[in-house]
Amino acid sequence: MGLITSAGLTIMQQNRERCGAQAENPACQLNIIETYEDYEYIQEGDIMIGGILAVNSEMIEYRKAGEGYKRKMCVVVLPQYYRQLVDFRLLIKIINHKRSLFPNLTLGYHIYDSCGDAQKAVRSVLQILSGTREPVPNYSCVGKRNIAGFIGDVYSATTVPIAQILSLFGYSQISSGATDPLLSDRVTYPYFFRTVQSDHHYYLAFSQLLKHFGWTWIGIIRLDDYEGGKEHQLLMKYLSSHGICVEFSVKISSFIDQTSSGWNEYNKDMQSKQVIQKSSARVILLCGMVSGTSVESLQKFTEEFIERTLILSYTIYVNYHMMDYAIDIFNGSLGLIQYLEYSLQGPILKPYLESIRPSNYPEDKLLEDIWMRYHLCLSKDNSKNNVYKQVYKDELRNCTGKELITNVRHFDNPLHSPHVAFAAYILTHAIHIMQMSIDQEGPKKSKNMYNYKHQLHHYFKNIPFKTNTTLNFEENGEFLTHYRIYYYTMKSYSEIHMEILGWFLSRGLSDQQLYIGPYDVRWKTNNSQIPKSQCSDNCLPGFRKAPDHGTHSCCYHCVPCSEGEMSNLTDSENCIRCPDMEWPNEKRNQCIAKTEQFLSYTNDVISDAFISVSILFSLITVIVLGIFVLYRDSPIVRANNRSLSFLLLVSIKLSFLSVFLFLGRPVDITCMLRIITFGITFSIAVSSLLAKTIMVCVAFKATKPGSSWRKWLGVKLSNSVVLFCSSIQIIICMTWLAISPPFQELDIHTSPGTIIIQCNEGSAIGFYSVIGYMGLLAAVSFVLAFLARSLPDSFNEAKYITFSMLLFCSVWITMIPAYLSTKGKNTVCVEIFAILTSSAGLLASIFLPKCYMILFRPEMNTKSNLLGNKFL
Repeated sequence: MGLITSAGLTIMQQNRERCGAQAENPACQLNIIETYEDYEYIQEGDIMIGGILAVNSEMIEYRKAGEGYKRKMCVVVLPQYYRQLVDFRLLIKIINHKRSLFPNLTLGYHIYDSCGDAQKAVRSVLQILSGTREPVPNYSCVGKRNIAGFIGDVYSATTVPIAQILSLFGYSQISSGATDPLLSDRVTYPYFFRTVQSDHHYYLAFSQLLKHFGWTWIGIIRLDDYEGGKEHQLLMKYLSSHGICVEFSVKISSFIDQTSSGWNEYNKDMQSKQVIQKSSARVILLCGMVSGTSVESLQKFTEEFIERTLILSYTIYVNYHMMDYAIDIFNGSLGLIQYLEYSLQGPILKPYLESIRPSNYPEDKLLEDIWMRYHLCLSKDNSKNNVYKQVYKDELRNCTGKELITNVRHFDNPLHSPHVAFAAYILTHAIHIMQMSIDQEGPKKSKNMYNYKHQLHHYFKNIPFKTNTTLNFEENGEFLTHYRIYYYTMKSYSEIHMEILGWFLSRGLSDQQLYIGPYDVRWKTNNSQIPKSQCSDNCLPGFRKAPDHGTHSCCYHCVPCSEGEMSNLTDSENCIRCPDMEWPNEKRNQCIAKTEQFLSYTNDVISDAFISVSILFSLITVIVLGIFVLYRDSPIVRANNRSLSFLLLVSIKLSFLSVFLFLGRPVDITCMLRIITFGITFSIAVSSLLAKTIMVCVAFKATKPGSSWRKWLGVKLSNSVVLFCSSIQIIICMTWLAISPPFQELDIHTSPGTIIIQCNEGSAIGFYSVIGYMGLLAAVSFVLAFLARSLPDSFNEAKYITFSMLLFCSVWITMIPAYLSTKGKNTVCVEIFAILTSSAGLLASIFLPKCYMILFRPEMNTKSNLLGNKFL
């Protein structure tokens, strides 16, 4: 920590000189209100760099005995910030030694410690500009001093007023740590730059980190200060945009005394404690600037943090030394730190750091404070020693002078990133580039003639850095760096381990900015697994989130995706409808190709049955045809026009074989052939039966003496009937094909998850015309055969035709409603069944009796027996 110190000339001395002998007069002392204790570092040079650097983190007021005025003193000196000052002075020393940038000029600096106080920071910048102990606005008593620009500060609260003043004067300023988004306004702060990024980048990285680990249900502890309120407001904006919900947000303050106000604050903290205890969130965000008093307040919540992961904001890591006082709280915490790819490593660094001790720098009061606080060394100022004992309760001793600053805690640690030296590096190189540019435009100016006001900021581009690289600020004055993500494990004061979990790149695509690498950390859970901080369990792929009414958006229940939809992500807000040709799998987490449904040759048992029946009846038909050809001269074959019988058998066989056109994947050509083939073949078959029936009737009429029907006997009439009736069907089919032929159709809507590959008739009129005409022929044949059934048996085949037509019509009349009520391959099955049944009925009804007589009753297959036989 730091120590209360005194340095510099006080305002009291000046006032005593003004008051003279009346200095003891109380009226005069009323004007002697307060004085600041300044930490000032001056090295004169041809080019001066101003610096406002916060090395102490707090400021207090006190009075010395016998003094009638208040002193404001800086306390809590931070070794890590003093390291930044050391880096800056070392860089200036190196530049002046090498003389590569300024061969004929020297760099100097004028630095004040702002102590983290805005009023002190404003006073310090005016002191640098005026060159006096007491700031005098718009006045400078050091006319030869050529100030080029300013470095600092690390805090936003001190940097904002500094930037306002320097913007009025036109001086360029590079901050080493201010992250307030207000400073990105180039209209208000045209000369302001920073080596860090604004809080917008930080909270973007913050939100993506939470999203990566699935921490969508969190709590926020906000410290009761300006930084806490500002961070909380910005944080809520980014959390909301990334779908992260805040279960609770509590504000805590320091508990100092037992006054009425103190008890109120205590009660508020206890209420906050109960809120945290009852919460289900296992990740808590801490907003605000951590100080000694705020750590004291946080220690009231130690039990609540045992199984909860604490995530620290950037402003807390600025004061990460405070973690030493609350190891139980900050153990297992996460934080993001902006990291620079810049260092001052070199052979000169180590000797330079080892040389830093009070004996070598007796005027360095900050160094004396560090030695008193961390090495417990006595100061030459007894009043300072007394104040130290009162504040820190430690005993001081005489030191050997061999103590090293590198042994001071937090002075040299893995988190050190030389932002101040980096800012000075950029500023000095910009000065060099500006001088080179001006020298090229005209005669060389004298060493103090360069005017850096309102100009230097134009040269903060293309600063040479390393090999073949340059440094550039963004349009809003920010220097883009990357964030390192750390996980802190604190076993004791001396055992603190930092694990780098990954980083966040500000540049790059949004889905490639965050990288979390392999890590081996012990999380604050029973099984050391990543803590789970969610209001509801994750919805697995195949489900979507259905919000619970009246609660946060992060509280929901999971419902399966609707039919035809899928989700392949965890916690999907909505399910995605699959494309028309795809369908969700059983888990509904991906779309797969829909099942194609058609009557396949290989994958359907019913197809095998149809093929077997078709082939069997085709063979039977061939056998019957063979029998009729073999016995073509027998009376029973010749009795009823054997040519019609042969034609009928051929058409029946073709009907059986047409079944194969209905099997397999339909294509346009098979769609056209299947319906037309069975329509024409059946038309030929029914036309043959009609011709047979007509021939029976004509033969009966011709038996009468003197009948004129004799001239119609013969093959001409039967052939004409078959040709005429079949031609009409052929004309219907050709017209159908010409106007709107059948085609392949993919039905994706009838059966979910299935693509029904089927034939579309094209023209419903054409389809029903074919079926209707075939039915008309069958009906006419049936009527004629029914009327001729009682004719003499020697000529009569009508009763078998009657039965066959009755069966044929029954099958096809029944097929129509079945055909209309089925879909897909079932429709095809209905058609095939109708074809097989009707064809088999024709074969059995017409030819089986004759085959029986030919094969098993040959004695009856004679003309004499046939004329008198009652069999037919």
